[in-house]
Amino acid sequence: MSKSFLLLASLALLAACQSSPTSDASTAVSAPATGEKMPPSAAVEGGKTYGAPITAANAVPVAQLTQLLGTKDSAQVKLVGKATEVCQAKGCWMTIAIADGKQMRVRFKDYGFFVPKDISGKTVVINGWAHREIVPVNDLRHYATDAGKSEKEVAAITKPEQQLNFEADGVLVMEKSL
Repeated sequence: MSKSFLLLASLALLAACQSSPTSDASTAVSAPATGEKMPPSAAVEGGKTYGAPITAANAVPVAQLTQLLGTKDSAQVKLVGKATEVCQAKGCWMTIAIADGKQMRVRFKDYGFFVPKDISGKTVVINGWAHREIVPVNDLRHYATDAGKSEKEVAAITKPEQQLNFEADGVLVMEKSL
């Protein structure tokens, strides 16, 4: 009896997995260059969201992040700033300039969505967790390669860095600056 039930359940699951996708707005779409599945973006007033839908309401300028963090290692915040660099391999991370002239890397929760590779210079709103971390050499080299740095520049990275980073669950790319 239990083998029959297990076989029937497996067949039902297999049939469900093979059903054709719908054209519903929540259906994942393939990335043009890579064919990878990506959650759809959504148009909102003033821009387009990626990941969890967010608005610009109550977003704090990224220049105030160090004040918001104080001595804490992390904080959940919604920030607004300018995208300065985007991963040119997939759009799987971007950087935003912070008050001290450094860049804060923004990665996307659970690698669940990407942003367009051409948003450098655009105003973005990000929602999620800002945190301090020590980034290992291998990761720093990986990011440099993704950013299109030369082999010489990548090889020059020899020490881990303490950085302020961000895990975003949603990104709003604004059509115009705030």
